[in-house]
Amino acid sequence: MPHYENVFIARQEVSAAQVDALADGFAEVISSAGGKIHRREYWGLKTMAYKIKKNRKGHYVLFNIEAPSDALQEMERQMRLNEDVLRHLTVRLEAVPEGPSVVMQGRGDRERARRDDDDRPPRGERGARTRDAKEGDKK
Repeated sequence: MPHYENVFIARQEVSAAQVDALADGFAEVISSAGGKIHRREYWGLKTMAYKIKKNRKGHYVLFNIEAPSDALQEMERQMRLNEDVLRHLTVRLEAVPEGPSVVMQGRGDRERARRDDDDRPPRGERGARTRDAKEGDKK
């Protein structure tokens, strides 16, 4: 069976629990048609580059799917009919990628960067040294 990657964006007014229920419904369509969901990631509420139907933000969800094309077409049809889904995109893949997606890897990199920045001196010490240096220049 072919492999696909699907990302859909849900409206910002919808809660995360409702987005999860939407994703469950789409996953049920795939599994009932004989397909399999290899990965499902909720990327969170993100700001979009431009407004879509008066929405500046959206809930992003990723699926890695192995399913027949009929199952995928039915899932996309239901996404088009659902008013809470703003956009969706499906791409065919050669194989299912291993590990977390690039978006989820980026989250780990940012957290590591924050921890690495902790070796700098506290704000008060840095400001005091700058003041002392300025006073020394005036003398």
